[in-house]
Amino acid sequence: MRRVVAALIFCLATPALAQQPPAQPELRVERIAPGVAVLFGRGGNIGLSFGTDGNVLIDDQYAPATERVLAAVRTLDPDPIRFVINTHWHGDHTGGNENLGRGGTVIVAHDNVRRRMSMEQLVRGERVPPSPSGALPVITFSETTTFHLNGDELLVTHVHDAHTDGDSLVYWRRANVLHMGDTYFNGLLPFIDLDSGGSIDGAIRAVETALGLTNEQTRIIPGHGPIATRADLAAYLAMLREVRDGVARAIRQRRTLAQIQALRLADRYGRPGAFITPEAFVATVHRSLTRPRPGHH
Repeated sequence: MRRVVAALIFCLATPALAQQPPAQPELRVERIAPGVAVLFGRGGNIGLSFGTDGNVLIDDQYAPATERVLAAVRTLDPDPIRFVINTHWHGDHTGGNENLGRGGTVIVAHDNVRRRMSMEQLVRGERVPPSPSGALPVITFSETTTFHLNGDELLVTHVHDAHTDGDSLVYWRRANVLHMGDTYFNGLLPFIDLDSGGSIDGAIRAVETALGLTNEQTRIIPGHGPIATRADLAAYLAMLREVRDGVARAIRQRRTLAQIQALRLADRYGRPGAFITPEAFVATVHRSLTRPRPGHH
């Protein structure tokens, strides 16, 4: 599993978050409940609902991975992909949209996902061009929508201003599985895309919403990292609150960003070589608490 996480970190290391995908994406399939599986590879974790009503993907990684994704799905169900639900707009979760849409897959996402994919974006100081029209979601929603497929209900819930301003949680009611997209980085400090409307307070609220959907038996799919439990997610929430509160307290004490970073508030949660360092995460939290969010809607 550490190799999987390392590969995901490598993918995220590009400034434009998967606009420049690595070659030859690797995929591993793990069944986690009846009719539910996860595809791990060099991009965001893909959720899969499969069964008599066809296949539904939650995110689709990079464009070069599409054939491998389809081949992996066929090992579980030979039917076509009926729907893709994008958890947010970043390319390591939406890169396969155009390929799948060309094959007849219907792409679904929050309103802000289509809006951001339709125009140039700024991510970590790098400009990301608009996505091709064929990659855009064709069905969008503002708060919630539900898919009634494969003997289950997939509840899709928008969480405001979290990792971005277009994040969605996807919960299988019967299977008791939750896909959190990049509102949850399991084992890693998170990337909060402030330029896409994300915020530390929204990230905390998103995890609180997720915990309200789960119980001790829920299998939780993070955007990056291994499958998690409710206890893992609760620990992640405690980390977010701890760092947020520490930075807020230091801001009230009129400390500079450099002085706050010197407090090493996130050090014990960092991982060597990770995409987001403790210093970078503290800087993001500081900016989130002290500056307006560009492009906020």
